[in-house]
Amino acid sequence: MLIGIVGKPNVGKTTFFKALTLMDAQSANYPFTTIDPNKGVGFVRNECIDKFFNTKCNPRTGFCKNHIRYIPVDVIDVAGLVPGASEGRGLGNKFLTDLNQADALIQVIDISGGTDEEGRSVRVGSYDPANEIRFLLTEIEQWLYGIFKKNFEKLGREQKLRKTKTLTTLMSFMNATLGTKEADLDAVLLKLNLREKEVADWSEDELMAFTRTVRERSKPIVIAANKIDIPGAKEIYERVKKEFPDIMIFPCSAESEFALKAADKAKIIDYLPGDKSFKLIKEEISDKQKSALEFIQKNILNVYGETGVQTIIDKVVFDVLKYLAIFPGGTKGLGDKDGNILPDCFLMPPGSKAIDFAYKLHSDFGNNFIKAIDVKTRMLLGRDHLLKSNDCIEIVAGK
Repeated sequence: MLIGIVGKPNVGKTTFFKALTLMDAQSANYPFTTIDPNKGVGFVRNECIDKFFNTKCNPRTGFCKNHIRYIPVDVIDVAGLVPGASEGRGLGNKFLTDLNQADALIQVIDISGGTDEEGRSVRVGSYDPANEIRFLLTEIEQWLYGIFKKNFEKLGREQKLRKTKTLTTLMSFMNATLGTKEADLDAVLLKLNLREKEVADWSEDELMAFTRTVRERSKPIVIAANKIDIPGAKEIYERVKKEFPDIMIFPCSAESEFALKAADKAKIIDYLPGDKSFKLIKEEISDKQKSALEFIQKNILNVYGETGVQTIIDKVVFDVLKYLAIFPGGTKGLGDKDGNILPDCFLMPPGSKAIDFAYKLHSDFGNNFIKAIDVKTRMLLGRDHLLKSNDCIEIVAGK
């Protein structure tokens, strides 16, 4: 799984990436600071099952604190986007190629209205950030439409020659182009009444509708309404949210989250990402540091409950992509050979079965699968048993 961070230059996109990963990615107040994509690891927040077993875990990857498990997720911060990208303007072609790797997108916008369509700083409130949402959707869908139109002509001719079903005709191409799964493609064709219609007979409107619908399923977008701490931004956020009722839009302050994580790392405060407060543990700090922390607590955490950055990545992974957090374990103990308790937690796609988890652990477990055991209930599970989030599963395999 890979989450793409996208948006215009100068909206705080790279700061959002840094807040997620604490990586020292380049950021500055001018367009195209990000040219090559920054890749890093963020973390989703999930209740740990160590509390269920009345123990304390020690993860190999990520971390766990106060029975809250932070599970690693790959993220990519791609080049800033400007209108006309689908026609190759700016770094458009590179941007669209980079984001194609992602399973879902987080679009960072300047909700204060202080960045124009080219990524230049303007007077706060003078630019409508709703335009940012529209233009990203337009650019991605126009880009995909051009690709589909060019390739579907050939696929349509092949379909008539070979007399294959439309799903079969499109599947390999759609998977290679967008990573589209067969079930998703079939659902799109069914929704648009295109399942039985040969590709060569699609109208321009049907191709555009297909492009838009398959994008929604293959590249879902969540909006990070950044710079919510700027005066006037909250009112703009409320208006934009009403304007796009079908899109998930969350207020956030990436700069505040980055500052809190940096202060926690420096042992100035005790802070857990996603929490509504922090604890000052170093009394001797500068007036500037104290003022900044007080501002974040009063204007961000007290108002919104957290900075928004953690909520957004959690929503993308668990609510939009609907991934499951699955722990490997054993009925004879929860530790590995080194004595680490519940050292691993894997994110599995929706609809995952016991056999899928076996293969996730090791190909030998999948190839020689005998049964699975629900460690919480001690129930025996078959290979086709559907998993649910926070399951603890033991795989029993032959030799």
